[in-house]
Amino acid sequence: MNPLDTPLGFSTNFLFVPGTRPERFMKALDSGASGVVLDLEDAVAEEDKEAARNAIRTAWPSFSSEQKKRLVIRTNSPGSKFYSADLILAQELQVACLLIPKSESLDQINGAALILPNTAIIPMIETAIGLDKLKEIANANQVIRLALGNLDLQADLGMVCDRQETELQTARFQIVLASRLAQITPPIDGVTPSTDDIERITDDAERAKRMGFGGKLCIHPKQVAIVIKAFTPTEEEMSWAQRVVEADKASKGGAVKLDGRMIDRPVVLLAKRTLAITGKH
Repeated sequence: MNPLDTPLGFSTNFLFVPGTRPERFMKALDSGASGVVLDLEDAVAEEDKEAARNAIRTAWPSFSSEQKKRLVIRTNSPGSKFYSADLILAQELQVACLLIPKSESLDQINGAALILPNTAIIPMIETAIGLDKLKEIANANQVIRLALGNLDLQADLGMVCDRQETELQTARFQIVLASRLAQITPPIDGVTPSTDDIERITDDAERAKRMGFGGKLCIHPKQVAIVIKAFTPTEEEMSWAQRVVEADKASKGGAVKLDGRMIDRPVVLLAKRTLAITGKH
């Protein structure tokens, strides 16, 4: 199995489920989420880490092969006393994808890739060091995309962000830029803490799409549909993208006008990305 050949590389939403709540695993898979993250880190108390691993291990045979392709395990942070046991579990289960929190170096990611040669890796950027090492992390082995841990990053930097997290705009831009330079899939934006504020969840998801993110992390099933809607191109956007691509083909890559607008390479690339989201490329 090629670790880069996974549908999670293009998923627009990832739903967290605590590893200690196996009764929620199937519900999460049935929620409409394209990716489900079985969490061993923040959602699990220290004294429950082993129980969480055992719950995932026990539930694993009940998942179909297609469901397993959508499952991600979030380990504890590299260097923690729980990390090695998490990697052993991932190796035992041959997980399709690993989400590594507080990623801070090339060696951390390449080390995990060495143990799990058939597993795709999504490093989470949650610290000042991780932000500083973006380029090497994005180019590490088996990395399919980056993810932002917005709440942890705020805490690490000593930030007190406003409702729009204006203070994190620069960090978000850096993560999108590093992803593009490494030629990996657009990154996954962080969580919205509120599960009931529909307006805020919508605003956060739409901001992520505008900034060039390719998806968003969710902490509750109610957020999933909102995120999917925000990242799904409208019929008008799809129609325009299709016409742009067709006009580009007709002109064989040369300059062309469409509806009075000059179509150049950046416009064509954006159109192709829009079509790729729905597989119509």
